Amino acid sequence: MNLFRKLSLPDAENALPGRTETMPVPPQHFVNGRPLKEPFPAAMERLVAGLGCFWGAERAFWQLEGVYTTAVGYAGGHTPNPTYEEVCSGRTGHTEVVLVIFDPQIVSYRDVLRTFWESHDPTQGMRQGNDIGTQYRSALYVFSEDQRSEAEASKSRYEKKLMQAGYGAITTEVLDAPPFYYAEHYHQQYLAKIPNGYCGLGGTGVSCDVEALAPAD
Repeated sequence: MNLFRKLSLPDAENALPGRTETMPVPPQHFVNGRPLKEPFPAAMERLVAGLGCFWGAERAFWQLEGVYTTAVGYAGGHTPNPTYEEVCSGRTGHTEVVLVIFDPQIVSYRDVLRTFWESHDPTQGMRQGNDIGTQYRSALYVFSEDQRSEAEASKSRYEKKLMQAGYGAITTEVLDAPPFYYAEHYHQQYLAKIPNGYCGLGGTGVSCDVEALAPAD
């Protein structure tokens, strides 16, 4: 595999063409039995985030009280309905992401953001630990101006804490939510099916004070 390709995002003209067919996924979440696809209850909100290999990332979120359902997939690139092999080639532009559907009356967006920041090292660029490539980059995809404001504020404030602890600048991309493409069925809730399966996810050990995530006055 060409390392330059793995570490460089392709432009739309050079990305793989993809397909119109969507990826079939199980109708129910392996852990909680709830649907993986819409429609979701009207009161729910969503987060789509990339924080390294999506197996461990998904588990971090489904364990949160107030999370209705989770699923893994691909986002942030050019190729429609990509396969795992295509994403790993570095020629789609996508990163591995988790879709988190949560009840804001039980768990706030700030609390979900805290899990995001503390579950990985957001300073590593196109990698996460030993996992190297554009598909492992850190990303937050937002669905409203309120989410953008909180995401940007949390990024800025957490970055200061990380730098005080000796880490570099945060490389997480914060963008309007692009299309989310479901990953193959065998990736969904993988670590519940294979409890001893690979998980390369690891945080920095630097706490993210959720009360400080509010935008500055």
